[in-house]
Amino acid sequence: MKKITYHKEGDYLIPDLCVKKSKDEYYHIGKYGNLRLNFIKEYKRGFYTELKMNGKLRDHLIDVDKQAKKEVDKLIKEFAKTENIPVYFNGGDAMLWVGHMNNIKDRAEEIVFNEIIFI
Repeated sequence: MKKITYHKEGDYLIPDLCVKKSKDEYYHIGKYGNLRLNFIKEYKRGFYTELKMNGKLRDHLIDVDKQAKKEVDKLIKEFAKTENIPVYFNGGDAMLWVGHMNNIKDRAEEIVFNEIIFI
């Protein structure tokens, strides 16, 4: 068990508390990490409080964000290959291609939401 140390400021003893640095200090938590944060804040309050108290909330959100991004990218490539749609626009009807890719991205995100974010 770790002991808490104190320092004196005037007549008061102030605890020397610090937050652990996360593994990716400069990682920007994106869309999927923020969706996960809002979900656990609202629907999994105990889990949220536990992560926050242990200093692991940021690491959890980073892990979820990275995993979700990786899975969405993988699914988009798989769906595009299955439907014979190029992942990158290479000429032709741009609006048709954008429509197909938006549809594919929406389906990929729906899967990720149900399997990673909102569980």
